[in-house]
Amino acid sequence: MIAGYAPTPVAARMENHGSHMLKVAMVTGQDLFARTGSMVAYEGFVQYEPNPPAVRQMASAWLTGESTPIMKCSGDGLLYLADYGADVVCLNLNNESVSVNGTNLLAFDAHLSWGVERVKGLAKFAGQGLFNVGVSGSGWVAVTSRGTPIVVDCGRGEDETYVDPDALVAWSSGLKMKAKRSFRAGSLIGRGSGEAFQIAFSGQGFVVVQPSEDSTDRLRARG
Repeated sequence: MIAGYAPTPVAARMENHGSHMLKVAMVTGQDLFARTGSMVAYEGFVQYEPNPPAVRQMASAWLTGESTPIMKCSGDGLLYLADYGADVVCLNLNNESVSVNGTNLLAFDAHLSWGVERVKGLAKFAGQGLFNVGVSGSGWVAVTSRGTPIVVDCGRGEDETYVDPDALVAWSSGLKMKAKRSFRAGSLIGRGSGEAFQIAFSGQGFVVVQPSEDSTDRLRARG
């Protein structure tokens, strides 16, 4: 079993409802932060607070810029979220930290610690956002992917895992990262980066990779 990526149990807080929709079991006192505008349906009594004061300043540095893309959801019932038909992946953190591209973060438990963080050393990659959202603690996080993603366990061997920067969705914050240039200068092995750069991951943890390498997916504000 991959750390942080467990099969969703029947009574889970979050689970997939098909591959393109997230189903959240809302319980009074267990609030949720979700991407603004992502609600597609709900059952029971669920309230929404767009741009909550507690996160307004932090979210102002979000990748997509002008508007705060977070709403607080509370109540008792079932909540269904989606993001323009993107695939949804549920991550169950167990005292772990994950770094998520801002445009790929769909929802997370409100009790988790989080913050907008600069992705150090990756500004050279065309299309790669300068900011990610770091989420840590024990609880649920849902991310989206442009197509069915893969979750790579980087701790299975001694070899590094190499990813095109525009295919990155999320990764364990404890992983070591470094930039790598292909041996042949100017060679194009990944469409998204526009150059022969990859990101090398090593250590214990996982990386979520989407099949789309179109950088416009990252720059389009969906909030």
